[in-house]
Amino acid sequence: MTQDDCYLLGYIVKSHGTKGQLVFHLDVDYPEEYEELESVFLEIKGDLIPYFVESFNLQKKGRSIVQLEGVDTMEKALALVGTSLFMPLETLEELDDEGFYYHEIQGFEVLDENLGALGTVREVYSVATQNLIALDYQGSEVLIPIVDGIVLKADRKKKQVLVSLPEGLLEVYTGGADDEKDGDDED
Repeated sequence: MTQDDCYLLGYIVKSHGTKGQLVFHLDVDYPEEYEELESVFLEIKGDLIPYFVESFNLQKKGRSIVQLEGVDTMEKALALVGTSLFMPLETLEELDDEGFYYHEIQGFEVLDENLGALGTVREVYSVATQNLIALDYQGSEVLIPIVDGIVLKADRKKKQVLVSLPEGLLEVYTGGADDEKDGDDED
């Protein structure tokens, strides 16, 4: 199993207790869908290593307390803190035609309904307050919020993301201003 066959599920943020329990941060929209998690891949020294889940206790805000098979001491747990968690792509539910998973739109062309082609999705950032599409536009990084009304749909066949950017968003990143020049219309 390689990272290309998987999606990032989250991270191990700390150990919990003295019997090897770990705190997972699940970087997903619906953490409750993982309450029956049977196994997970941990990225250790560049390799994905499978671990069986003995217990999974979902907490708040995507956090869960997890006991992995074979991790039964605080020392073993501490050695795994900071490790990335992965799941096979084949475990993802298929979405409707307009929905998309963030990992799958990397490399898609971004088209604005008014401006046309803007660039290619370089990355999708998941930050605490909002998820953002990152692309390069005229030499500047532009971040597009992934919200209804701005990101309209993803076309998997054409490898395109259709957006409707708010007026002025591109100018915030490019430093551009309106074509009008203040003070140039002297009478």
